[in-house]
Amino acid sequence: MIVALTASALVACTPLPENKADGRVDEPLSVTTTTTVVLPPRPKDIPLDQVDPCAVLDAEQRAQLSLDNPPSAYVEASFGNAKACTIRSNISGNVVRLALVTVEGIGVWLSENAQVDARPTTVAGFPGLTVRTPGLDDVCTVEVDVAEGQFLDVMFRDGGNKTKVKQDILCQAAQRTAEAAVAGLLQRG
Repeated sequence: MIVALTASALVACTPLPENKADGRVDEPLSVTTTTTVVLPPRPKDIPLDQVDPCAVLDAEQRAQLSLDNPPSAYVEASFGNAKACTIRSNISGNVVRLALVTVEGIGVWLSENAQVDARPTTVAGFPGLTVRTPGLDDVCTVEVDVAEGQFLDVMFRDGGNKTKVKQDILCQAAQRTAEAAVAGLLQRG
C-alpha cells in the first residue's frame, strides 16, 4: 500500500509535456550522464611552440604513409590560430592535417560542449584520444597530449574518393600518422 501511494505521488509530481498554442508538444528534457575519462600521465613534455608543422613528418615518414604531395602550411583558425600542415595523397586519395595546438589542452575534447565521441588511446607512449564527430563519417582525428595546455591534432579524411573510405580505416590511418608524428617530434626534441 505504501509503495502504491509513493508511486502515485511520484507520477503526480512528474511534469507532463506542455501543449503549445501552435500544436507543438515540448517533451521533458532527458538527463544524460557522462563518464569521466582519466588519461595517463605524459612520459615527457614535447612543447610545440617552436615546431614547424610541415617538418614533423620527414620525407621517409611521408613516403611510408603514402603521403606523396608536398606539405602545405597554413593557420588553423578553429584551434586558436594553430600552426598547421596539410598533406594530400595521390596514392590513396586521402588527406592528413597536423595542427599544433598551443592555446588549450587535450581536455577540450572531453568537455560535453565538444559533442564528439572521444575514446582514449595511446600514441607512442603518450596519452591520446581518437575522436569521431557524429554525422561526419569521412574524417577521424587522433589528439595527442604532448605538453601542458598543448596537443597535437592529427586529422585524417577522405579526400573525395569514388569509393568512400570507411571511418574505421580513417581512424587507423590517423593513429599511424600520429605515431609517426610523435616519433618525429621526439627525434627533434
